[in-house]
Amino acid sequence: MTRKQKRSVVIFGALAMLGVAVALVLTALSDQVTFFRTPTELLAAPEENSGRIRLGGLVENGSVKKDDSTVEFAIEDVNDRVVVRYAGILPDLFREGQGVIAEGQLQSDGTFLADTVLAKHDENYMPKEVADRLKEQGYWQGDEMSATQ
Repeated sequence: MTRKQKRSVVIFGALAMLGVAVALVLTALSDQVTFFRTPTELLAAPEENSGRIRLGGLVENGSVKKDDSTVEFAIEDVNDRVVVRYAGILPDLFREGQGVIAEGQLQSDGTFLADTVLAKHDENYMPKEVADRLKEQGYWQGDEMSATQ
């Protein structure tokens, strides 16, 4: 084997090992991926949303119902709403009419069982993904800075 051939074999071997390492990392991370959906997207294709997802939108006014251990509220966008059930303590800044993201799974009865609820951190913030989707639907009236701060 010539020196050039040996060098080519070493380079090819290193690239192959790098490719295998990248494939293993991507495979391991695929289980951790959480997709973001609006209520309209979630209800349009519920069979595509069988795993863990993030549901984002606005908390519907008058929809928050609390009992001893759970909270039930609706997340809405322009077209649809999804009822969310959550057992836990809501963030301090959670309130009706504000942007929120709930992480969990869609149940067979059409409700969303959340294990995490995220709320905005100040009066100027809405998650960029939520703001972008609401802007596409003509619902979000905030300025451009509030969606990216």
